Amino acid sequence: MSRIEDIMLMAPVIPVLTIEEVAHARPIAEALVAGGLPVLEVTLRTSTALDVIREMKQVPGAIVGAGTVLNEYALDDALTAGSEFIVSPGLTESLAKAAIAANVPFLPGTATSSDIMRGLDLGLDRFKFFPAEANGGIPALQAIAAPFGSVRFCPTGGIRAATAPDWLALDAVLCCGGSWLVPAGEPDFAAIEAAARTAAAFAR
Repeated sequence: MSRIEDIMLMAPVIPVLTIEEVAHARPIAEALVAGGLPVLEVTLRTSTALDVIREMKQVPGAIVGAGTVLNEYALDDALTAGSEFIVSPGLTESLAKAAIAANVPFLPGTATSSDIMRGLDLGLDRFKFFPAEANGGIPALQAIAAPFGSVRFCPTGGIRAATAPDWLALDAVLCCGGSWLVPAGEPDFAAIEAAARTAAAFAR
């Protein structure tokens, strides 16, 4: 197995986190890990994201990565902050080569067969399918994945607790990304842990 596959198989859902307040980072991570979801993707969509990564890495059992990594500069920043894996919304040759050279587990976003073929040419065979629902949902991924028998995916974008089990039932899906676990606003840590427990019990 590839190192990114090892991470994808740790839990059925990877929380996708956009956190504004650094003070919330550690207790959110503690709640998610306690609920059985140790792999945490912190999106680089806020000015606080790198500090959030540093805080979450202090939580025992947490495996913290950076999402929304768009280029080599963001990759360098994420690695300096301690990111243990990298997720991108798309796939460019320059970012892929930089991630491979850095020897960091890398999950690039794909939406088409051409994206997947470009990734395969670079030696990658584990991808994010993004944005999952907006790109046609389960029927689209089934059709796109069909010619690529050894490729596996983490669909992300628009997936909810009610629909995640349907995605996870697909042979081509190893896990899915979930932003529903930590909604915007003041966090309810007990509710986050409860949502994580539910998601951690999803079959795949």
